[in-house]
Amino acid sequence: MDNISSAIQTLSESANTLFILIGAIMVLAMHAGFAFLEVGTVRHRNQVNALAKIMSDFGFSAIAYFFIGYWVAYDVTFFSSASVLSEGSGYELVKFFFLMTFAAAIPAIISGGVAERAKFAPMLVAAAAIVAFVYPFFEGLIWNSNYGFQDWLNNTFGAPFHDFAGSVVVHAVGGWIALAAILILGVRNGRYRGGRLVAFAPSNIPFLALGAWILTVGWFGFNVMSAQTMDGISGLVAVNTLMAMVGGIITSLIAGKNDPGFLHNGPLAGLVAVCAGSDLMHPIGALITGGIAGVLFVWLFTLIQNRFKIDDVLGVWPLHGVCGVWGGIAAGIFGTEALGGLGGVSLMSQIIGTIAGVVVAFVGGWIVYTAVDKVSGIRLSDEDEYKGADLAIHKIGATSED
Repeated sequence: MDNISSAIQTLSESANTLFILIGAIMVLAMHAGFAFLEVGTVRHRNQVNALAKIMSDFGFSAIAYFFIGYWVAYDVTFFSSASVLSEGSGYELVKFFFLMTFAAAIPAIISGGVAERAKFAPMLVAAAAIVAFVYPFFEGLIWNSNYGFQDWLNNTFGAPFHDFAGSVVVHAVGGWIALAAILILGVRNGRYRGGRLVAFAPSNIPFLALGAWILTVGWFGFNVMSAQTMDGISGLVAVNTLMAMVGGIITSLIAGKNDPGFLHNGPLAGLVAVCAGSDLMHPIGALITGGIAGVLFVWLFTLIQNRFKIDDVLGVWPLHGVCGVWGGIAAGIFGTEALGGLGGVSLMSQIIGTIAGVVVAFVGGWIVYTAVDKVSGIRLSDEDEYKGADLAIHKIGATSED
């Protein structure tokens, strides 16, 4: 019997390790989606820089999270021997890998907002600082119940803040940090003339669409594998993810008047919004959540570019920041039993937890980017911006006619 029990335990540990490893690989693949979405959206002379930023940010984020961020969030370090670290089929190591791909999404989100006018090395330093300190502070607050914040919400409002896969913890935090960086950087040269918006057309719609599709497919690993163990897997999460994506597609197509940029970001808006409550909502609630997110993205992206003159190149603040906020609140609405959800959520806890994420992200981002800007400057010179980041920083263009 002991041998059978041991074999079953080993099989269970191996299955859980494989499960979360597949999730980690799927979210890792999403970074290619971030890259191609940005490559297709920026102008041709900034395509190489878009690719280089996503790859470099991932490397620096991994180091920052391995040595500092994971410790800040979960009080876990990796200074034990390999024999200790590999216990339980190495599940804890692969769990780190999975959560690190989430952490690395923060600089990938920011990258799209600050494109075409940011220096390279200073922004890498800022990204590492964000992933080492700002993001894991809020991650640990919510997903590890650090500092008693979740206990206070539970005792006061009857439920802790619920964010199953990161509408707020990942997306809203990334979007609001990006807004701080965008405001500090300022608008691209030539973007506004005589107070009126000058259109900078995307360089490559097929690349933009490819990036959106890669992100969309990978998102099912992002959400479903957030269960982190086989016994927690739920088909409800998968179908809610699907329905929110569909809702975002349809409403962004209509609200965006067939614009391909809006259309391909619409499903992403829906997916951002459903992360928090994907394990609780009824599929119809997920469809509504995603549909509202699609409209929010189109309306806000147009508003901030035209009226407020906030030069957010990929619209990461509306897409991740605002749709992430909506997702945190939507979990407290459509997750209730009264609206067909599984219950166990409090709307007040969702509102307060979401506000906390916004404050931590924006204030933390403002501190980091202001500090880096004071030390080395984070904006390209006018000459380098005119030449384009590809030639100014990487000394090569995206394509050659030779």
